[in-house]
Amino acid sequence: MYLEGCLRVLHRTWAQFEAFMAGFGSLYVVGGARLLYSYGLYNGGPVALWTTMLTTCIFMCITAACLAEICSSIPLSGSIYVWAAEAGGKKYGRFFGFIVAYWSSTAWTSFVASNTQGTTNYILSELTAFNIAFPGGLDPSNIKFRAVQWAVSEGFLLVAILSNLISPRKFAWIFKASAVIIALDLLLTVIWLPIGVSKTYGFQSAKWVFTNYQNGTGNSSNVWAFMLAFLSTSGVLTGWDASGHIAEETKNASLASARGMFWSCVASGVLAFPLLLLFLFCSPNVDELFSIVTPQPFVIIYRLSLGQGGQVVMNVVAMVGLLVNTSLAVTAASRLIFAIARDGILPGSKWIGTVDKNGQPRNAILFIGAIAALLLCTILPSSVAFTSLISCGGVPTIAAYALIPILRLVFTRGEFANAKWSNGRWSVPFCIIAAGFNLFLLGPLFSPLEFPVTAENLNFAPVIFVAITIMGAVSWWVVPEERWLSRRALKQIENAAEGREEEEDK
Repeated sequence: MYLEGCLRVLHRTWAQFEAFMAGFGSLYVVGGARLLYSYGLYNGGPVALWTTMLTTCIFMCITAACLAEICSSIPLSGSIYVWAAEAGGKKYGRFFGFIVAYWSSTAWTSFVASNTQGTTNYILSELTAFNIAFPGGLDPSNIKFRAVQWAVSEGFLLVAILSNLISPRKFAWIFKASAVIIALDLLLTVIWLPIGVSKTYGFQSAKWVFTNYQNGTGNSSNVWAFMLAFLSTSGVLTGWDASGHIAEETKNASLASARGMFWSCVASGVLAFPLLLLFLFCSPNVDELFSIVTPQPFVIIYRLSLGQGGQVVMNVVAMVGLLVNTSLAVTAASRLIFAIARDGILPGSKWIGTVDKNGQPRNAILFIGAIAALLLCTILPSSVAFTSLISCGGVPTIAAYALIPILRLVFTRGEFANAKWSNGRWSVPFCIIAAGFNLFLLGPLFSPLEFPVTAENLNFAPVIFVAITIMGAVSWWVVPEERWLSRRALKQIENAAEGREEEEDK
């Protein structure tokens, strides 16, 4: 059977460090906080940013603990859709497995594409920093700007894909590189940035940081504009489930992968909140910041506080960090696609679901690269088209974070509490909290982003999300159970993973 052959050759060479860095590096909290900072500052202002970040840090860590428990019971590649299948019970599990498989594969492929665009924006913003005019301006409505943005993004994507094609033992250095670049970025940010600000435009007052409110959404209510800050803060802590996606390649995965998920989220949350406060205290005048048209406003913050030489150093570090982050996103996305393909559900599954001589899902990596490259092509006809596609990157992941705890509460309550990683008596309360918080997050994620709503600012995330969900439901309806996500196939995968862990223990 094809499935069994795949399981025998998949490598298992990574350990606890790699499991942790898969999640921590994918989040890249310093870079994530920078990328989303200006959006949160525009919608709700400082008071909305720090309160929503504090809320997100607490409740997202509880969500990570909830999913870590089921990960410990079922440490498999493509883990999140398998968790949904198991949490849904015998009657409905396969249906929810299909749905989450479509959600998560869409989300992670979108992450890959959007990360490369984020890296490109740092480069293009250097033109503004050095007062170099770009023909037609650095405006998404400018076709020349979009063409350059597309070409550079495709180049970064190629680098991320090629890095994933090296052997697993060599790729372990990517995890190490991620740790080094995050540590360097963090140290430079917390030491150099405040020193620069103190010598230039000066710090913002505590009153401004903790009480100032701003509604940049147009005619929407102040409360709703405040809620939109969750779009920024939730994005900083979405993606820690990457630790679970490499479970079959991780030694002692039932503990290592679960720990990787939880502690990568906790570590990111512990860093995210004080980092955000630092950014707020170091913020220049908001009117001046938003008056400068540039793809990445933080480039201007660094120029104003550190000068030209300082901003170049900080932005090079940021770009390298985002590039490594993209490489780890490819790793997580390719494991999802590999897990789906090895059961024969995708067109070309026999090719996508094979591994190379090193036990690496090489073809799944190439497939992710091709799909992400196609997504990037949507930048050319319209910036709105690309923004609409990548807007669905966070939505399906948050939806899965909500759905799995709900399924556990309704269909399989108490069934995963005896895993090696167990929340004990907190298992059910954590499921309730995780389900409630992530359902709440879907409100701002589906919301109109500006008022009045026009074709230019329409949030297409709900439309895309519904379309993806329908595709998953149709696939569940038409694909025979013996072809994908049958109970027997899931049991085979689970038994194989358990058998390999028992061999390692011996």
